[in-house]
Amino acid sequence: MVIQFDTPHSIKATDAFRAPLMALFNEKLEKFDKQISRLEVHLSDENGHKNGVNDRRCLLEAHIAGMPHVVATHHGDSYEQAVDGAIHKLIASLHSIHDRLEHSHRAAKQEEATDIEE
Repeated sequence: MVIQFDTPHSIKATDAFRAPLMALFNEKLEKFDKQISRLEVHLSDENGHKNGVNDRRCLLEAHIAGMPHVVATHHGDSYEQAVDGAIHKLIASLHSIHDRLEHSHRAAKQEEATDIEE
């Protein structure tokens, strides 16, 4: 899984800033590592230089081969909170997609078995 960061100039996305986030993404998304070809991380500060509540935003785009990308976004008081919330939402979406695909795959197999019996 390739992880790309997209941040405005006001955010100094140094290696020291990115390293713990990359470790967190790799840890939390390990189960989906083979399905996600690219993870785009968009961080922004919605109030710019002013302080505010929940003004840090993280938008995650998970690109999965053969499917539309999955998007999750979350706001927080810090980038860490925003990233953590977005990861949880992304994982929930990925689980939901996985469950729907499994259900559809099982239904297709059942239909195939029924056709063979007739």
